[in-house]
Amino acid sequence: MKAEKKRIVVLGSTGSIGLSSLSVIESLPDDFEIIAASAHQRWQLLAQQARRHNLSKVVLTDPTHLDALKRALSDTSTEVMGGPENLADIVTDDGCDFVIVAVVGAAGLPAVLAATRAGKTVAIANKESLVIAGCLLIPLAQEHNATILPIDSEHSAILQAMHSGRRQEVERIIITCSGGPFRTTSPADLARATLADALNHPTWDMGPKITIDSATLINKALEIIEARWLFDLSPDQIEVLVHPESIIHSLVEFCDGSVIAQLSNPDMKLPIQYALTYPNRLRLNTPRLHLQELGQLTFEPPDLERFPAIRLGFEVARMGGTAGAVFNAANEAAVEAFQAGKISFPEITELTEYGLRNHNWIENPDLQQLLTADRACRDQIAKIVSDK
Repeated sequence: MKAEKKRIVVLGSTGSIGLSSLSVIESLPDDFEIIAASAHQRWQLLAQQARRHNLSKVVLTDPTHLDALKRALSDTSTEVMGGPENLADIVTDDGCDFVIVAVVGAAGLPAVLAATRAGKTVAIANKESLVIAGCLLIPLAQEHNATILPIDSEHSAILQAMHSGRRQEVERIIITCSGGPFRTTSPADLARATLADALNHPTWDMGPKITIDSATLINKALEIIEARWLFDLSPDQIEVLVHPESIIHSLVEFCDGSVIAQLSNPDMKLPIQYALTYPNRLRLNTPRLHLQELGQLTFEPPDLERFPAIRLGFEVARMGGTAGAVFNAANEAAVEAFQAGKISFPEITELTEYGLRNHNWIENPDLQQLLTADRACRDQIAKIVSDK
């Protein structure tokens, strides 16, 4: 007897990960259906998705164009809501089985916690939820029998490789990164890097915030912190290697010395589908990997002088508490300032480190304390930028 379809809510359905998620869901119509979605500002695309998938609910988190969205869907049965507070409503709906979190930044955290508290399966492309509140999210998932799955390629690769042994047999994990557009750029040239330079990623097609994080390698720092919580690892069990070809997405080393790697062409549809079908696999029509055409795979340690964010990531993973919330908030504020042309590229990491060093660290915070630390740090960075 065929199982019922999984009913899916996609937060951030109009971004790059959200669009890839919808593509995967559409390719498997007998197994999945999308029932609700959210977007921040792209209301026209959200309206198209609502019609295409006959969505029961949509949320526009920036309500500026809420009336326009309501008019666009006035002849449908789709319920239209505005404001981020309504994300929790669609992820905790009784009709929802599975939540894909593809929103950027800290904005998705309340919805992730709500879905987890409701016992849903939550697939996270949003690193920030675990970075900010891993100390709350993982115990909450255990308490409410919720499942947290990674969508980003590196942590999906770790999850896949870990199936080669038992959890207690894992000795360490190795997270790979392309090195971004500035892998070989001199410090002098980094100081002159423009926004267009930072957005010119050599491998992945992502949104601007994630692409800039990949240029500073702060995305790897976030992944170190995320892996610490998601896989219950100590920072000493995590390593980062630069791998420009972006074919090996992560590796797991076991206690007997065996190293299991997950390889595939760069395509976010693979980790998205793996999360949807976990622990099973279904056929995915993506270009296959032909090793003979690659010639060679290269690896190198990250340059911590050029990219000090890696060092900061390990430090935050060791600190825990409010460190992750502040690190993320400082980076988000700094990236916004860089996009606005108010600071230089190297100042993104400098301001992020400043925020980390100059906050009142709390070892065992509750959610309100995490959000307060987040807000205070953003205000602090904004003041520094405005005083420049």
